[in-house]
Amino acid sequence: MSTVLVTGGSGFVGIHVVLQLLAAGHAARTTVRRPDRRDDVLAMLREGGAASPESVSFVTADLVRDEGWREAVTGCDYVLHVASPLSTSVPKDENEMIVPARDGTLRVLRAAREAGVKRVVITSSLGAIGYGHPPREKPFDETDWTNLGGADVQPYIKSKTLAERAAWDFVAREGGLELSVVNPAGIFGPVLGPDFSGSIEIVKSLLDGAMPAVPRVYFGVVDVRDVADLHLRAMTAPQAKGERFIAVSGETMSILDIALVLRRELGPAARRVPRLQAPDWLVRLAANRIPLLRAVVPMLGRVRHSTSAKARSLLGWHARSNEEAILATAESLIRLGLVKP
Repeated sequence: MSTVLVTGGSGFVGIHVVLQLLAAGHAARTTVRRPDRRDDVLAMLREGGAASPESVSFVTADLVRDEGWREAVTGCDYVLHVASPLSTSVPKDENEMIVPARDGTLRVLRAAREAGVKRVVITSSLGAIGYGHPPREKPFDETDWTNLGGADVQPYIKSKTLAERAAWDFVAREGGLELSVVNPAGIFGPVLGPDFSGSIEIVKSLLDGAMPAVPRVYFGVVDVRDVADLHLRAMTAPQAKGERFIAVSGETMSILDIALVLRRELGPAARRVPRLQAPDWLVRLAANRIPLLRAVVPMLGRVRHSTSAKARSLLGWHARSNEEAILATAESLIRLGLVKP
């Protein structure tokens, strides 16, 4: 089997990728920004049922520094570049997200090429595909790119778009390396520790009763286990070379749709989940006082349909249902004591 580097193994997607690499018999290595995160990664691997978490090797490396990347990629057959800067709020300077995402991706690609890595798979986002466009019924696919001039293009969306563009440009210009890209929708599924994505935070907020009513926001859904599976398929399939793959499970959901699933399936555990959708005018008014809502305002009422037909037909990928992904999220948050009792 192969030796595979996963960047950002302490993150929500990264840890599930490492789990599936181990289950498939690969030798897994992962980067962490600080050495003390090693114990967190091992704890999450044990929570995820890894048979031999201690077999994972660790290298300290940061997207904003050159140090560590040569060591990280040496001897690896493949690199799965999952790490990317995240923020729970909109930064004052968008470059706080853009520069680490773009420059960090280029650092990984250069190191991988110099080390003779066969292929790099990058975790991009549906955010690099379906934003900045006028409303449309046609589903977005892998031929689409986000228009960076759109009002709904927040710094995170811009960072993912520019980082992916830079990766394709690098490979086209300099060669010597195969590239595949995975573009997930909103990622849900089982949480293995206290580190999780913004999508998971939505379910946590609903269960905690943090929102008396939900904004009229829509997005695609995919289970993190299926995102990890798509990375492994894109890593080895010859037909994945030079291709992008959208990872989305089914129809677009609203936050109210998610709330209804939780209330229907979880019984008393969902007693704090709101039943109502807030009118757009109220969300806009509240955004003047609550900075976290400002990023929501450009998304109000915008429905983006997308299709994962390419991943299904080219790689034989199959995804769990939206409902299964949502419930797995909630059940894991409850089990780990990450929501209000």
